[in-house]
Amino acid sequence: MSEGKELRKKILALRDSLSDGELTEKSSKISEKILGFKEIEMARNIFIYVNFRSEVITLSLISELMKLNKRISVPKTNSQENRIDAIHIEDLSADLVPGYADIPEPRSDLLTENITEPQNIDIVILPGSVFDERGGRFGYGGGYYDRFVEKIPFAVRIGLAFDIQVVKEAPLQPHDELLDYIVTENRIIEVDSRL
Repeated sequence: MSEGKELRKKILALRDSLSDGELTEKSSKISEKILGFKEIEMARNIFIYVNFRSEVITLSLISELMKLNKRISVPKTNSQENRIDAIHIEDLSADLVPGYADIPEPRSDLLTENITEPQNIDIVILPGSVFDERGGRFGYGGGYYDRFVEKIPFAVRIGLAFDIQVVKEAPLQPHDELLDYIVTENRIIEVDSRL
């Protein structure tokens, strides 16, 4: 197993060991930090993932962002074409259904009318398995988010992680896209520049 895969497996096992209470409490602290960002205040279009398994919980954050009149788009995975599309949603409970790998995704009837063009997105909020202090991020091995953010170089990229997911330096690949910020329950890592 490669060094990257080994690291991903180890960190995901750590993340999966967090209790529901820890997930909720740590996610709440992360959401508070995000809501205090000046970039969030100024943004109009925000792309944000819908949490799954032991990821940082985003549902309450999405609700808060909607209350601030932000235009929220979430990912719809197109596994045949190895890509994700950004789909605008207005109602968390009505607009999301179990999708790819049972991850909550926009209903299929929203896919044509509610597509958000990537270049209109101001902020991208991403999940991941492992993050490093240089702004590196490992996803789950499919490369979906890397391909997505590659198309929008000017959007602010924010990774959400628990502290246990952040290492000093991960063995990044050339195609791994870098983040501007990593927000954990204890800190905000601001990356000087994308290398």
